[in-house]
Amino acid sequence: MVGSNYTIITVNKLIISKVEPVLPEARCGYAIILMALYWCTECMPLAVTALLPVILFPMMGIMKGGDVSIEYLKDSNMLFIGGLLVAIAVEHWNLHKRIALRVLLLVGVRPSLMMGFMIVSAFLSMWISNTATTAMMLPISHAVLQQLKDTETQTGEHDHQAQAADNHAFELEAQTKPETTDERDAQDPVYEYEHDAQQEFRERAIEAKYGLLTKGMSLSVCYSASIGGTATLTGTTPNLILKGQMDELFPDNPDVINFASWFGFCFPSMVLMLVLSWFWLHFMFLGFNLKKTFGCGEKSENDRAAYAVMKEEYKKLGGMKFAEVAVLVLFILLVLLWFTREPGFMPGWATVLFNKDAAFVTDGTVAILMSSLFFVVPSQLPLGNYGYTDEGKNIKAPPALLTWKVVHERMPWNVVLLLGGGFALAAGSEVSNLSKWLGENLSPLQNIPPFAISLVLSLLIATFTECSSNTATTTLFLPILASMAQNIKLHPLYVMMPCTIAASLAFMLPVATPPNAIAFSFGHLKVLDMVKAGFMLNIIGILCINLGINTWGKVMFNLDTFPDWANTTHTYL
Repeated sequence: MVGSNYTIITVNKLIISKVEPVLPEARCGYAIILMALYWCTECMPLAVTALLPVILFPMMGIMKGGDVSIEYLKDSNMLFIGGLLVAIAVEHWNLHKRIALRVLLLVGVRPSLMMGFMIVSAFLSMWISNTATTAMMLPISHAVLQQLKDTETQTGEHDHQAQAADNHAFELEAQTKPETTDERDAQDPVYEYEHDAQQEFRERAIEAKYGLLTKGMSLSVCYSASIGGTATLTGTTPNLILKGQMDELFPDNPDVINFASWFGFCFPSMVLMLVLSWFWLHFMFLGFNLKKTFGCGEKSENDRAAYAVMKEEYKKLGGMKFAEVAVLVLFILLVLLWFTREPGFMPGWATVLFNKDAAFVTDGTVAILMSSLFFVVPSQLPLGNYGYTDEGKNIKAPPALLTWKVVHERMPWNVVLLLGGGFALAAGSEVSNLSKWLGENLSPLQNIPPFAISLVLSLLIATFTECSSNTATTTLFLPILASMAQNIKLHPLYVMMPCTIAASLAFMLPVATPPNAIAFSFGHLKVLDMVKAGFMLNIIGILCINLGINTWGKVMFNLDTFPDWANTTHTYL
């Protein structure tokens, strides 16, 4: 760490000493390299590193301090904050656990317990953070697996006790009649030793079986949480970074990325990715016996035991409280407003009521409106006669669904700064002409087929994000990709969207993303286990994304043509 700090201080001195003689694009390049170095080494907190443009851009003469500061609170930040407030409310009232267990009880243990947990984890991760989803789902899955293991072990012990009882009855009967050769063999000590050896072998087999199953279940939960976050615009931070960068770099775009359009493209690819991931993980840890997996016969003792565990966990939650109902209603209303604001195939409510002349109401407006209601709606139904008991005593008003104390404790403000740092970098690149310079130097890529460009860049981003946070990866690469697309006359979304989703495909290392780290500690995994499972999932994910962008993505976003709005850039005074 000392050596790293010394290197960075040396780079700082070198940059400051060379500020004056170099061109603006070179100065901005120096600043971006410095931030990339800080992000990769993490010698400073990422949020603090994201504030460096506020210092470097004015001192290097790239942007005015006021212009840089404005970048840190854009519409995408408001969308992010509103989405997080909803997620905090859902977690605060334990609604996510109720939804998870209810869905698991509906799905049951057939056709596959692993599939059920993956579906629930992916669904929850669409709305709350993948870290919270993983942290909640893993203990439930491990409790279910422990019950299955205990049931199977007890079944074996029951068989052993039954055999012992039979042997005892056999001995009593033998006292009343002559022994045959087979009966003498059955009482032989060698026979008893072999029986004990078989019992020990059975116990070891059960231990190995559930050790492997625990690994598979842990990985399936954390991977599906990461995959599920790609389906919605607020599911994970890189998605919002793309939204913000599109609005920043291409201000004339007709709101091409919104909640409805993102869901329409990403949800099918997410489902495809989830199904193929399940096949791979099932093959790795459970074999490939589809007949057994999808068997619809009578439930076994293990199936009933697993179902009983989930039912017991659900009973512990008690009846649904008023606060949970209120949060659920507000959440559903928010999603409906997002989908119908600008659906694309017809005028949305925002277009009819507010956006006739300009885009006044955005997804961020809706998110803040609905999240504000959590601070207004009470967490309990009013009791008494208009605030008074029958004895005339004043009743204290119940707290709201959310209080600022709860929000302050759970809100990741550092990510808000990270988003702002990314927007500031994009603005600096545009003002200094660094984007233009990079685009010109990447112009030879025009001779390569677009699908190959998208595939190679997705592989590059997926590899890079294993060693760096997905937020930092998308922040650094998206402005460069936008410049390249602009220069080679390729639709910006054709490369920016696959690369953004690829940044969430961090499956190979425990340090790549928090869900991986949680699963690594829960599932008794080795790094090699995660590498073997994650490598194939990376390939599956990249292929699914590129399949989507070259099929229904082309139709949705008209990717075959270079749009007029991509020729214009932001103008800074």
